[in-house]
Amino acid sequence: MGLDIRLPIGLMFSLIGALLVITGLVNGAQPCALNLNINLWWGVVLVVFGALMLLGAMRSRKTPPPA
Repeated sequence: MGLDIRLPIGLMFSLIGALLVITGLVNGAQPCALNLNINLWWGVVLVVFGALMLLGAMRSRKTPPPA
């Protein structure tokens, strides 16, 4: 079948992660628990996860179907 759920999941997590990274960078380090910029760090985590999903989707398309 041609349905690979990793492509839309990767796009969604990458987009949301990029938005969080931008929000974290724009707002800067506001006083919060442990002086961590939560938006920035979770944005990075989501972008990495989305990139891994997209990488998996692209690698699966390159492998030829079994004969």
